[in-house]
Amino acid sequence: MTIKTIGIVGSGQMGNGIAHVSALAGYNVKLFDISKIQLDKALATIAGNMTRQVSSDKISEQDREAALEKLSVTDSYEELATADLIIESATEKEEVKREIFEHLRPYISEDTILASNTSSIPITRLASNTDRPEQFIGIHFMNPVPVMELVEIVRGIATDDKTFNLAQEFVDTLGKQTAVAEDFPAFIVNRILLPMINEAIYTLYEGVGTVESIDKAMKLGANHPMGPLQLADFIGLDTCLSIMQVLHDGLADPKYRPCPLLVKYKEAGWLGRKTKRGFYDYRGETPVPTR
Repeated sequence: MTIKTIGIVGSGQMGNGIAHVSALAGYNVKLFDISKIQLDKALATIAGNMTRQVSSDKISEQDREAALEKLSVTDSYEELATADLIIESATEKEEVKREIFEHLRPYISEDTILASNTSSIPITRLASNTDRPEQFIGIHFMNPVPVMELVEIVRGIATDDKTFNLAQEFVDTLGKQTAVAEDFPAFIVNRILLPMINEAIYTLYEGVGTVESIDKAMKLGANHPMGPLQLADFIGLDTCLSIMQVLHDGLADPKYRPCPLLVKYKEAGWLGRKTKRGFYDYRGETPVPTR
């Protein structure tokens, strides 16, 4: 089997990033979302990001034009029927992902490979709710997709070798590196990263340091390019909370208990950059700590 057409479900930050790199690699890309407004935003984001790549000599104008010609958008599941590989990249909620795979079932061929870009939910559990667990795999891109080099590949217990090899080959053609992770909650990167972020939030919650001092300490003291609270805002505090809940529920270890302050920010709708407020307030010219 040769993968020629990629279907991507979800046109948010991760979905449009996967569409971006897939189109640049020469694949026909069909980007799906139930919101036409979101699809318009995704197209504008992809075009803008590719223009910046042209300006920085990372790609040529011809590359950009060819990639955009490979990209189409749709709000119909039926139009994903011709995709050889469909990557789900919706919100990090298991019930939403299950519904998506159920909607896809009547339209896709028996050869279509299904993948999830989930950052934490077990692949085996997602695969068991489809009609093809052997052809189901986790392909977890890092954010922002056009910039980050790593992709985690996660086999479910039923994933066959053919599906695994095709997923590896696909990621290789994107010019990215792979890390193969076992199917445990949050895999490798987020199993390590999110507890660190959660601990930084506890450090804030307990008054050990301010937002500014915590981020400064980790940037200058541990040589991190971005402070943990700044990074949490970039990821999205709702996503951070979802991953911590998956870790806490899946591993039953109290060390993964989400910090109450993270829960409070989520309840307030202060989710980080995407809502203009999180641990920083982004409504002005310069981000200002909110605590």
